[in-house]
Amino acid sequence: MILGFPVLDQLEVVLRHVLKWLGPHGTIGLPWAWAIVALTVIVRILIVPLAVKQIHSMQALQRFAPQMKEIQQKYKTDKAKQNEELMKFYKEHKINPAASCLPLIAQLPVFFSLYFVLRHQGTFVLKGDNLNWLGLINITQHATVGWGPLLIVIYVASQLSSSYFMSTTVDKNQRVLLMVLPVLFVPFIIRFPTGLVLYWVTTNLWTVGQGLITRRLMPKPAVPARRSSRTAPRDTPPADGKSGADAKTAGPEPTPSPQAAPRRVKRKKKRARR
Repeated sequence: MILGFPVLDQLEVVLRHVLKWLGPHGTIGLPWAWAIVALTVIVRILIVPLAVKQIHSMQALQRFAPQMKEIQQKYKTDKAKQNEELMKFYKEHKINPAASCLPLIAQLPVFFSLYFVLRHQGTFVLKGDNLNWLGLINITQHATVGWGPLLIVIYVASQLSSSYFMSTTVDKNQRVLLMVLPVLFVPFIIRFPTGLVLYWVTTNLWTVGQGLITRRLMPKPAVPARRSSRTAPRDTPPADGKSGADAKTAGPEPTPSPQAAPRRVKRKKKRARR
């Protein structure tokens, strides 16, 4: 039993059968290392719906980033109120900030189950089977053996690249943390079987390719321009079509004076001739 979780036990059995089907003695007939790569591709295809939700969530967070920043600044002294207002904002605009982590969470059970599959490789790997990847690395040995450190370097580079595409909507401190974590994980990763590192490198490369395609097909959402408080509001144009400057220089129009009554002209009477 894996860590006391029956679900992981069942998943280990499923992964073992899938690897046998992909492996050299199965239907597909791939070497064991490439069977792990193919398994990774299958897992990523299965979680494509979660990846779509992740992309939509990241775009929504990017679109409403200015409004969320205003909420954080408004309640920066009251964290409880800040979280409450942010939750209301998420609910109002139907944003799920946890959706960006769904693909990673979905892969963790596969990661742990594959670890135990490789640890108990004697149950499906026959003696004399080729366990090397590209003729360099044995997938059942620790990543410190042979060319394993080269795979670790590829892991760090691919993890940094995937973290870059996944952290476009987080603040600066969280982004720095995401970029530092792959390096901090190296002392633990090198103790894993090389096949497990190969799985994680493949899924990172998939994430990088997915990020590149997303940026090309889905342009960055336009952020509404924010008017500075120092900028004077624009005057509404007058009804007669004159601009504000013309109205100021022209001054107030004179009020029409009442028209004077027509002056009567006395005509001289002609004297009668004698």
